[in-house]
Amino acid sequence: MSIVKINVLTVPDEQREVLEQRFGARAGSVENSDGFEWFELLRPLEGTDQYLVYTRWRDEEAFQAWMEGPMKAAHQGGGGQQHKPAASGSTLWSFEVVQQAGPKQG
Repeated sequence: MSIVKINVLTVPDEQREVLEQRFGARAGSVENSDGFEWFELLRPLEGTDQYLVYTRWRDEEAFQAWMEGPMKAAHQGGGGQQHKPAASGSTLWSFEVVQQAGPKQG
């Protein structure tokens, strides 16, 4: 089954809008990667300053290929203007999907 990677980003209040705009401007940077299955940026509602960046992948190899290719290039400048990071900290969590369910049809 798939694997899930959750990047936990600590984002000060004054940087929230910057972070969300940067993720919005990244259109297509992960969606076209081999083995990519899903992305969500989760904004905290209360009690924390941590955003969750949820991605799901076919397998660890697909994730690593993206990390060493498109993601690495994007974080090294990738031809764009370098910006001060919006997050003050980051932790990567890794999970294997062992069960899943979707809405019932009909």
